[in-house]
Parts: sequence; structure tokens; C-alpha cells
Amino acid sequence: MTADIGLGLSVIATALWSGLLLTVTTILHPMFAARGPAGFLEDMRRFLPIARRSPTNYVLVVALVASPVIALVGLWPQVGSAPFVLTAAGLAATVIGPGLTSRFLAEPNYAVILGWDPASVPDDWQVARARYFRLNWLRAALTWLALGLFLTATCLHVS
Repeated sequence: MTADIGLGLSVIATALWSGLLLTVTTILHPMFAARGPAGFLEDMRRFLPIARRSPTNYVLVVALVASPVIALVGLWPQVGSAPFVLTAAGLAATVIGPGLTSRFLAEPNYAVILGWDPASVPDDWQVARARYFRLNWLRAALTWLALGLFLTATCLHVS
């Protein structure tokens, strides 16, 4: 029962996070890419503070980590089974993607962007924008991988 709940919540949390990243990468990226330096900075100054402090962000990040841990506890008697290994790999993908990538790569890049003077955006502003785009795609890919792993683990577990 614990494994079923953990796997179900893992799929739901990862699917919701995947949707957020799909929106960022396929809707917001093209909008931000079309802007010049001042417009990009203006967009980031509106978007990042809200996105960084959103209760949705905090709840989903906790769920992305806690749900697979609950599943792994329930799957512990089957350690080494495909559902256990897939769930552990999904947990690793979410910790690396939304967790570590955000904390150690994206957040410092946000600080760089938000530290720009609006009257004098640096000449190499496109480097930070490109890094912002790449990191979002990396987090998205790892989250989508985790979603696939959790779905597969769930299907194997219930069959």
C-alpha cells in the first residue's frame, strides 16, 4: 500500500512539475528570446521573484522528493526489483534536475541576471540568457525522464 501511494504521488508531482517546465520552455522561452536586453531583464524582474517564491514551487519540490522516498520505503522488501530500481533512478533524476541544478546552477544565474543595472545591461547579457534557457531544458529533460521512470515503475508494480 505504501508503495502504491508513493508511486502514485510521484507520478502526479512529476507530471505537474513537467507541465510547469513545458510551459517555461515552450511558451516563455520564445517570448523571452524575442526580447532585447532591457526587455529580457524587465521580464526576468517580473517573472523570477514570483516563480522563486511561489507556494506551488515549494509544495511540488517537497513532493518530488518525498513521494519517491515513500515509494522506496514501500518497495524495500523488493529491493533490486525493476520498480525499486526505476523509482530510485527517478528520485535521482528529480534530485539532480529540479534540486541540484536549480540550487547550484540556476539560482546563481538568476542572481547575475537580477543584478544587472536596467540602464546598462552588460554586453554579454545573451550568455546569461542562453544559460537560463539551457538550464531550464536540462531540468525539463531530467523531470520528463523521472516521469517516465515513475510511470514505468508504477505499471510494473501494479501488474
